[in-house]
Amino acid sequence: MNKFQAMMVGLMLTATVSTAHAGGILTNTNQSIDFLRNPARDAAIGLDGVYSNPAGVAFMPEGFHLGFNWQYAHQTRTINSTSPYFALGRKNNGQTMKTFEGVADAPFLPSLQGAYNTGDWSIQFNLSVPGGGGSCEFADGLGSFENVVGNIANQLKPFGAKGYDMDGYMQGRNYYFGFQLGTAYKINENLAVYGGLRLLYGTATYKAKISNIMVNVGEDRYMNFGSFLQAVATTVDNNLDMVNDGMAQYEAAGATSLPQYAELTATKDQLEGAKQSINSLQKYSQGVNLLCNQSSVGIAPIVGVDYKIGNFNFAAKYEFKTQIRMKNESTVNEASEIDAVNKYKDSEEVNEDMPALLAVGAQWSPVNEVRLNAGWHYYFDKQADWYANAQDKLSHNSNEFLAGAEWDVTEKLTISAGGQLTRYGLTDEYMNDISFVVNSYSLGFGFNYKATDKLTLKAGYFQTMYDTYDRVTSRQPLVSDSFTRTNRVIGIGCQVDL
Repeated sequence: MNKFQAMMVGLMLTATVSTAHAGGILTNTNQSIDFLRNPARDAAIGLDGVYSNPAGVAFMPEGFHLGFNWQYAHQTRTINSTSPYFALGRKNNGQTMKTFEGVADAPFLPSLQGAYNTGDWSIQFNLSVPGGGGSCEFADGLGSFENVVGNIANQLKPFGAKGYDMDGYMQGRNYYFGFQLGTAYKINENLAVYGGLRLLYGTATYKAKISNIMVNVGEDRYMNFGSFLQAVATTVDNNLDMVNDGMAQYEAAGATSLPQYAELTATKDQLEGAKQSINSLQKYSQGVNLLCNQSSVGIAPIVGVDYKIGNFNFAAKYEFKTQIRMKNESTVNEASEIDAVNKYKDSEEVNEDMPALLAVGAQWSPVNEVRLNAGWHYYFDKQADWYANAQDKLSHNSNEFLAGAEWDVTEKLTISAGGQLTRYGLTDEYMNDISFVVNSYSLGFGFNYKATDKLTLKAGYFQTMYDTYDRVTSRQPLVSDSFTRTNRVIGIGCQVDL
């Protein structure tokens, strides 16, 4: 892979796609329909507690409990990018601002939760997607790598370039499948503890393509980039021949001290520099067509505690950091000067730890039919290990604040609603085209319906409203981005109690 391609791929593949996102930078907390209808589940007593409050599951009735959840998530990512070089683009109508939109879908996000309670013990398992969860596609590419093409066209202006045209494409897909197994023990009627392990298997695929690079040579005439460079190289060679002939004449006459000879020498140096640049670009003119596959396995302990007193229930859970080293299988075979490309070099191991998480919650039942919930999530992002120490670019760790309520309308029907406020330690240095998160607040609502004594049906809807993050990467010339997202999740599920 040459340097031009390396630059392009590096800009395109700085992506970690995460579609089913409702949590930290790399963590999905929406593991059940109960979460969708009320995300403040950190101190709730229910089967979904196998993920959110595992110690509290010990207070469920004896027997076997099995829950299945299906979620569909649709997300968009919008970047309004500004660069003076966009004005040179054929499709940009002379505008320096261009909108790039990625569409991310996760049509099938399943999770399976189970618990067997006997005596003071609760044996539990959870199958879910605690990270990633779909694919994101930018059908027209990204502003960051179109800016590179535009910059090259700008540098070629002295050789007759008036503008450029190109086709860009980017797709990323990643899933982190988790299997959690653990045991809760009820010490007494008020206190329970939990210990378990989660095995995480990560798999990802990134596809990047830049094609049909063309150069505007005037009057809306476009020439293939490679052909244009070859024509320029021929012109430079002809001019070099003329300069060399002129210098030879001065040298033959012994007039090398004249100013004209010095001017020819300077022109020769400029032409040779131009020839070197043009020749180096010629081999980069075919664009990019890259594929990178990644996979890895990690494991981490999880501990929890639940304490009941009167109408209150308090709980806490701590997930240890999961060390992830993604192994690459890629068409990038050689090391590059661009760090972002080396992240996707074949056989490279990439640090992608899932940060440790502390979750604390409280529940209050003012009357038997109503439960009020509150929670707090703290993600230890800066203590994780990410590629190129990206965690150090954050200003602080992530926080989430959650609240919600449930109401048993009848013996069969329960309705609930809740929300969460998410705040990240974002900085201009950390943000990039598509591996970005934005501060947000989310709302969810839904219901449970007890169809029979053994079967409960569930449905929920969850929507996130995002802030806009503005970043300036250069002022001379002005290059900037404005980031935002949308996210909507619907889900249905059922629970069987035997």
